[in-house]
Amino acid sequence: MLKGLTRAGLGSVGLLEEFVELAASYGFAAVDAGGEELIDLVDRRGADGAQSYLQQHGVVIGSMGLPVEWRRTEEEFRATFARLAPYAKAASRLGCTRSCTYILPSTDENPAHFLAIATRRLRACAEVLESYGMRLGLEFVGPHHLRQAGKYPFIWDMRSTLDWIAAIGKSNVGLLLDSFHWYTTGATEDDILALRKEDIVHVHINDAKPVPVEEVRDNDRLYPGEGVIDLPGFLRALAEIHYDGPVAQEVLTPVPPSEGVETLVARSKDAFERVFAAAGL
Repeated sequence: MLKGLTRAGLGSVGLLEEFVELAASYGFAAVDAGGEELIDLVDRRGADGAQSYLQQHGVVIGSMGLPVEWRRTEEEFRATFARLAPYAKAASRLGCTRSCTYILPSTDENPAHFLAIATRRLRACAEVLESYGMRLGLEFVGPHHLRQAGKYPFIWDMRSTLDWIAAIGKSNVGLLLDSFHWYTTGATEDDILALRKEDIVHVHINDAKPVPVEEVRDNDRLYPGEGVIDLPGFLRALAEIHYDGPVAQEVLTPVPPSEGVETLVARSKDAFERVFAAAGL
């Protein structure tokens, strides 16, 4: 597994090069990035230069955020879908093989109609990504308050997401497995052990406060090892199925962190060391 970072929980880290150098200096091997900044990196350094830069620092692009608005109107979908091919081209030139998006667990739309539309749209996204050697990761979102935010429940757990992935019908689609959502949906190590490593595209790691699980808020997370989630068990299960991709920290907070970036990345490094050591990894 590659220890990785997202920008969530780190404050302002500047340009992608600054993020890469910061991650490398604290022993992280992957960073998640947006498609626009991947294009900018290629424009600034050229494709070969950007590849060399990443190799020099021992950092890979763990995942590119899916730039397509597939949850709303058809007009918005079509307008943003046009971005996908150039973003995926830049990502693939830098060795990035993953693009991820999240699934809101409730909707104000007719859920059956929305499912049909979203299936078509995500299948189209997967087809474009496939042409660039990339996979699409779908993240189920578990907190109870978000399940109740819309008029109707939608997909919010691992089993339902796997069934949807099967319905999308593209072999390059899999899970973005987030420890926070794994915890808030009551999933266990056995649920991970039932997977093949190929079922998982990407992983996020973070922790939860010691409150009843029904009260856990999506934007109020802790750094790994600072809360109540069984992260050693989570990591051991991933290791047992031989998952070898990025495990990227994603700490969402109600307000931006006040500490400096260096302090927060050092805190992240210590957090990873503790939970991986507790998992025997």
